[in-house]
Amino acid sequence: MQIGIDFGTTNSVVALRHGDGRVEAYRRGTEEVFRSVLCFWQEASGRSCHAAGPAAVEAYLEDPFDSRLLLSLKSHLAQRSFTETRIHGRPWTLEGLVALFLRELLAPLKGALAEARVTVGRPVRFVGDAPDDALGEARLRAGFAAAGLPEVAVALEPAAAGHRFARGLDRPAVVLVADFGGGTSDFSVLRFVPPGHVEALGHAGVGLAGDAFDRRIMDRVVAPLLGKGDSYRVMGNPLPVPPAWYASFARWHLLSLMRAPKTLRDIAEVTRTAEHPERLLRLRQLIEDEAGYALYRAVSEAKAALSRAEETVLSFRHRDFALEARIARSEFEGWIAPDLRRIAAAVDAALADAGLDADAVDRVFLTGGTSLVPAVRRLFEARFGAERLDGGGEFVSVAEGLALMG
Repeated sequence: MQIGIDFGTTNSVVALRHGDGRVEAYRRGTEEVFRSVLCFWQEASGRSCHAAGPAAVEAYLEDPFDSRLLLSLKSHLAQRSFTETRIHGRPWTLEGLVALFLRELLAPLKGALAEARVTVGRPVRFVGDAPDDALGEARLRAGFAAAGLPEVAVALEPAAAGHRFARGLDRPAVVLVADFGGGTSDFSVLRFVPPGHVEALGHAGVGLAGDAFDRRIMDRVVAPLLGKGDSYRVMGNPLPVPPAWYASFARWHLLSLMRAPKTLRDIAEVTRTAEHPERLLRLRQLIEDEAGYALYRAVSEAKAALSRAEETVLSFRHRDFALEARIARSEFEGWIAPDLRRIAAAVDAALADAGLDADAVDRVFLTGGTSLVPAVRRLFEARFGAERLDGGGEFVSVAEGLALMG
């Protein structure tokens, strides 16, 4: 058996290639994706416990203030500044945390792993400030080794998605693969020669994708209703409501961490002289009642709806906070315009790295949830023409391609 593992920033997927050639994403119940999350907490006895994936989210929501939630482990792999963290008095390296998550991810397949060939993915460019890509891959391999898989093969994620797509090719072709994840967008120019030869021609990547689009909605629609941009008074002088309270507002776990007594006292103090005190009262209630995750889900669902319709309503209710905000797709596209420009620049960089222009690309394969955003698709239509674009398997194509490459 061949196994492909797409360890993602937001979600992870495992795919299996059986002896008869069938390739399928492994399902837990009805779900093909597994949230890339760890949660730690202590029982009354002092024993440290942990959970991964959906169970980690549930554990965190039960007691967010006394638990430790770790997201986006992958985004730290190429950052030399991350050496270790302490959880309940125990030091953890990044590799150790990755290994802990992987053991939970792969636990149902423990028997099959011993005899399988395993291929794992890595981005073209890791995320972060001045990322060290070699360090990122080394840490990724070390995490898998610590999880009991010392002999994994590593392949570029867009190349893996390209392998899945290339099964349908009947003649040689130059293919641009655009792989949109939660935290990164990667682009590879590949030459495929059926039945199985592939040559990498050029690569580029950028550290943004679907999560950045969520933050645009949160920043433009939700945060102003909770006091962002308002003012309050100190000795009669107007001051802005602290913008730091909204800096990472789309990250629901950071909203929960604002439950620290000092932060709540600060919000209460600002509320007393605020221009719109009811907005800060809503903010405080959301924080105290741990409603950040529900708000995050509502924003993400609105973003997905805008891929299917010209407008949608972002609907969210908590106590007396009744949000019914109509969002037009054209508005949303204006908000994400800076992100689209960075994506376009990365596509151009991939072509330049390959020494080709857009006319030399025979097919373009788009994968990942962000590829369903119409403005993203139009970007590729403008460069390559709609007739050259293909897609499919948006959430599982990388893992399935890795299984095929094995």
